[in-house]
Amino acid sequence: MEVENLLRRTLYQNEADLEEIASVSVIVCSYNRANSLRETLMALEELETYPDLSLEVIVVDNNSTDHTRQTVEEARKSWSSLRYVFEGRQGLSYARNKGIEAAVGEVILFTDDDVIPESDWVIKTVFGMKKYDASACGGYIAPIWEVPPPAWLKERFYGFFAVRIDREDDYLIDSSSQAPYGANMAFRRDVFDKVGGFDVSRGRKGKLLSSGEDGEIFDRILASGMKAVFLGGARVNHKVEAFRLTKEYMRKWRYQTSRNKAIALGLPGKRRLCNVPLYVFPQTARALARSIVSRIASPEDEAFSREIIFYHFLGTIRGLWDNRHQGDGHDSCSTRA
Repeated sequence: MEVENLLRRTLYQNEADLEEIASVSVIVCSYNRANSLRETLMALEELETYPDLSLEVIVVDNNSTDHTRQTVEEARKSWSSLRYVFEGRQGLSYARNKGIEAAVGEVILFTDDDVIPESDWVIKTVFGMKKYDASACGGYIAPIWEVPPPAWLKERFYGFFAVRIDREDDYLIDSSSQAPYGANMAFRRDVFDKVGGFDVSRGRKGKLLSSGEDGEIFDRILASGMKAVFLGGARVNHKVEAFRLTKEYMRKWRYQTSRNKAIALGLPGKRRLCNVPLYVFPQTARALARSIVSRIASPEDEAFSREIIFYHFLGTIRGLWDNRHQGDGHDSCSTRA
């Protein structure tokens, strides 16, 4: 153990840089994945720390109907710094905000119940945030494929599975398009005092596939002038189940995510039909035409990428339709200026 500590101190050059941050909270939001959660907790219990660091792990049970609570209570018998919190309002953003309320750490790390962090994840995250004077960060997410992915599933689709392996270096995050995934992201606690918590109108809710809450909060962070970085050495491993490696799953994810975004944000445009700006209809028709042509003339991955764009438009139209009462208080499907 002394040798390991010596090597770690040599690696990070200045132990005082690490010890300046005295407390860390790791938040795991979970919904009906008790068996996978058990493996995540086993990995979290083995995390490396440094002297005088106070580390707690909080599992936020987002209204699970399986044995999630029993899994956490069993682990707590030998792990005093593990805590269980229940959030009955369905939605990942609700669960994350509940975890923030419960956390006591100066730095708050988020991961998921299907993730296996590397043993030095906390140390490299904390050191990286200190090194770059960052208020928020994300890191590398490697896949653990339950089965080998099909040949058409190229790296361009990895975002559907919260996998990020495109870069291994450290770099400044300067737009929400570079926002980390929730499987591996961290914030200084005062970030939430300045910009608020996660948008509860965005993100996954139970079995409803959706996203966007991570990018939205990073938009607010960057707009406030705070610094965010990507840390290539802060790594976790994300399990990707076989059922997700299908076109059906990815179509559903794209459709529901775009629907959710349209409900939350809407689209600009005065001339509308059923709350859908008129310019959206020819865009959707062009996306469909390109999808059909690509299916005939393009490689399978390119053809499916075009198809996904079409599903984005379908989801957007459905979200705007679902939100058609907003503003004028009535359901009008006539064209209006």
